[in-house]
Amino acid sequence: MSNILLAQAAAQPANINAGLAAIGYGLGAIGPGIGVGLIFAAVINGTARQPEAQGKLQGIGFSTFVLTEVLALIGIVIYFIASAA
Repeated sequence: MSNILLAQAAAQPANINAGLAAIGYGLGAIGPGIGVGLIFAAVINGTARQPEAQGKLQGIGFSTFVLTEVLALIGIVIYFIASAA
């Protein structure tokens, strides 16, 4: 009976989807990370140049931050879908 189980285990290829999905999400999270850094660097730079525009710049900065982070959230949803398949 153990020979039958070993034969079935050998016949089924290893599932590497979870590992590849993790690597893909790690690479996909680099873009939003760089984007967030650039957004807040621009907000800080703009505030340093024109302190009276701080409120407007922060509003724009946070709205673009949300749009950038949506990419990371979509990436983690795709990671869970790919690792479950």
